[in-house]
Amino acid sequence: MKIIVLVKHVPDAQLDRHLSDEDNTTDRADSILSELDEYALEAALQLTEARGGAKAGNQVIALSMGPAGAVNAIKKSLQIGATEGVHLRDDALAGSDAAATSLALAAAVRHLGADSPVDLVLTGMASTDGETSLVPAQLAERLDLPQVTFASELEVDGGRVIARRDSDTHYDTVEATLPAVVSVTDQINEPRFPNFKGIIAAKRKTITTLTLAEIGVDPAQVGKAGSWTEVKTAAPRPPRTAGTIITDEGDAGIKLVDFLAAQKLL
Repeated sequence: MKIIVLVKHVPDAQLDRHLSDEDNTTDRADSILSELDEYALEAALQLTEARGGAKAGNQVIALSMGPAGAVNAIKKSLQIGATEGVHLRDDALAGSDAAATSLALAAAVRHLGADSPVDLVLTGMASTDGETSLVPAQLAERLDLPQVTFASELEVDGGRVIARRDSDTHYDTVEATLPAVVSVTDQINEPRFPNFKGIIAAKRKTITTLTLAEIGVDPAQVGKAGSWTEVKTAAPRPPRTAGTIITDEGDAGIKLVDFLAAQKLL
């Protein structure tokens, strides 16, 4: 089984996030592997391990698109257990929105499937920076593949993928033929951490760098030039104002109701 997992380097959610002053694109200093992509990686590892793992010829390829720093997301993926990594890196990709990103990634997936077919493309439910959840569906459309989104359980049975999708009131069981694109939620598993053995093994694994020319993409189709959306202006969120303190002098309940009414919350 050959599985490609899309992994993204994103600003650390524990730190303040900023846009670049030059072009209003995301400032990717102090970026890390997107937490939500770790669930997709774990799902891929479990699927291949159930089939004998790498020793049986199964592949889990961590694919990331981005500048030089994106390689760190790939390196962590290899430490966790991916068999190889691919870094799509090209200056023309800077500023790509979801549509341009999906176009480039679709071309990269086709390129990686040229020697042997890709059975499954797995992604997280969203990136923790853009949080659009658009790329998986757009990717499936560009690749002309079935898609299953927001899977909370996942299994492969022969030539089909079976997934559970949860809602507030019920769940659905969805099936699709392989190859397919599947995005998974943070309820699907508990991602493993890199251990010492995995960290050492990762140093011997291959990371391939691809350019737009190598995957057959015109630079005008991606980056800011090829994007469908653009951030025109941005401003810092205003600081929080001091809250209203109600001192209980026997009438705190009345004061609270009056305050909520004044704010039109009642």
